Amino acid sequence: MKVPAHIAIILDGNGRWAKAKGLPRKAGHVQGAKNVEIICEEAYKLGVQYLTVYAFSTENWNRPQDEVDALMQLLRNYMKTCLKTAAKNNMCVRVIGDKSRLADDIKTSIAELEEASKNNTGLHFQIALNYGSRDEIRRAVKNVANKVAKGELLLEEITEEIIANELDTAGIPDPDLMIRTSGEQRISNYLLWQLAYAEFYFTPVPWPDFSKEELMKAIEVYQSRDRRYGLVKEE
Repeated sequence: MKVPAHIAIILDGNGRWAKAKGLPRKAGHVQGAKNVEIICEEAYKLGVQYLTVYAFSTENWNRPQDEVDALMQLLRNYMKTCLKTAAKNNMCVRVIGDKSRLADDIKTSIAELEEASKNNTGLHFQIALNYGSRDEIRRAVKNVANKVAKGELLLEEITEEIIANELDTAGIPDPDLMIRTSGEQRISNYLLWQLAYAEFYFTPVPWPDFSKEELMKAIEVYQSRDRRYGLVKEE
């Protein structure tokens, strides 16, 4: 069974899941956070090496302030839980996105989590926080331009690899499969550069209900695709 080495997921539908059950939106986000841990374990058991989840976008700041505050508090709690999970499951955790807007205590927790798990050899787990792909590419281009201005890089030396090495995902292979839950069929400014050759899988199942069985369905669809790169069939 050919399992994608890297799966990227847009965790959608927490609020709708909660509303359908007559619960506050916060309850959906709490359940969604719990499900992240479950899917991390199940993905690794299936042979997935890298898992990247879209947890909080640059646009999410526009949500009602009480919801943003609740999400930030949930994030604080999750960082503590993830520290324990990473140690238990030998998981290497990395946060991508612009961390500058996050509260200082959250930034400290992220740094502690990344440092503590950096040498772990299990699942490589990336969490996209305050992430927007256009912003990521803008920052990467700015860094490349700065190197050119300083004379550290010539214009003719700029390659796709040079740009990729300035992205938040530098050193991480591009996703093979992108999953979006809860029925929406768009990528919402997520990993625009990295998803160039990924297979897309959309499911109506909201994220809190996305189970091991649903993950296997997505992988089975991936396996049925005739993947080609430059007209060369992937073996």
